[in-house]
Amino acid sequence: MSTPQQTPLCSEHIRLGAKMVDFAGWYMPVEYVGLRKEHVNTRENVGLFDVSHMGEIRVRGPKSLETLQWLTTNDVSKLAQGQAHYSLLPNENGGLVDDIIVYCLKPGEDYLVCVNASNTDKDFAWMVKHNRGAEITNESKNWGQIAVQGPKAMALLERVFSAEVRGIKPFHCQWVEFQGAKCLFARTGYTGEDGAEVFVPAEQTEALWNSLMAKGADLNVMPVGLGARDTLRTEMKYSLYGHEIDDESNPYAAGLGWVVKPDAKDFIGKGAMLEQKAKGLKRKLVGFVMTERGIPRAGYSLFSFDNQEIGKVTSGTVSPSLNDNIGIAYVDLVHSEIGTVFNVDIRGRKVQARVVKTPFVEVKRS
Repeated sequence: MSTPQQTPLCSEHIRLGAKMVDFAGWYMPVEYVGLRKEHVNTRENVGLFDVSHMGEIRVRGPKSLETLQWLTTNDVSKLAQGQAHYSLLPNENGGLVDDIIVYCLKPGEDYLVCVNASNTDKDFAWMVKHNRGAEITNESKNWGQIAVQGPKAMALLERVFSAEVRGIKPFHCQWVEFQGAKCLFARTGYTGEDGAEVFVPAEQTEALWNSLMAKGADLNVMPVGLGARDTLRTEMKYSLYGHEIDDESNPYAAGLGWVVKPDAKDFIGKGAMLEQKAKGLKRKLVGFVMTERGIPRAGYSLFSFDNQEIGKVTSGTVSPSLNDNIGIAYVDLVHSEIGTVFNVDIRGRKVQARVVKTPFVEVKRS
């Protein structure tokens, strides 16, 4: 069994008393003072997340745009310098290799692609295999990444960087400086809250973390582990690779058709993806709330009231914001309308749930 990799902040997590686990081959903090406290503090104040395990793949050169257009579903040609967008890496069968964020550092010449930690090697190999002449390099070991999230996040980031970061719009990025190091400041988050992710040279990651902790003391800054990161994204119904999406997923069924641009360009698996859509989708990803006592978990089966299996839970948790038990699931199309009631099989016990509008919580952003 291989030893998990460590981020540049591993010693800090241990010093802070974090509960550490092996996650996607990385030794990561699952919680510090408790999932609920960390979750609520992110919604009310500001939380720091070590996301240095995420992968960073650089795509450069005169063929970079052509390559990314072929590799991804969204229209990269629309990105101006300093813009970013959410996108997908499709496979030949119309399924998904990964979900990603593409950052445009220089149009037609230089892009940074942020990929999921567990998929970094797979994504890099896939991108190289289907390269159309770009220079593709895996820069993951060069970067640390800290996500700063919450209603007070931008106030903290202004203290550490400068007031100019306040002017960076959501899904935009900009080079900034921290103690002489060049960092990429990106307004792309995974909690629904205000804030940013900072790509920082690996050797400066600990210094940035400590600066954020020190300068955010009066803002009630708190380090946040993977546990609360998952409950925060679940409340927003944000997809997690390996749960809501995978190599077999159709993006339209997953509610991700908005990042598929078949009229703008060709891309890997386009024909298969559209063929599945044209035939009619058989299932849909929905959010639901338990109306009877029980916590839904990934893999639990869903049943109609005539005892027919109609779907499976992809993610489920106790929502700290709502104090309700919530879940995300693929269900047969006929059972996907808001208000539809069905049963969740929780260890052999059928427990009632209802499809609701998502996201589960409303977040006010500045």
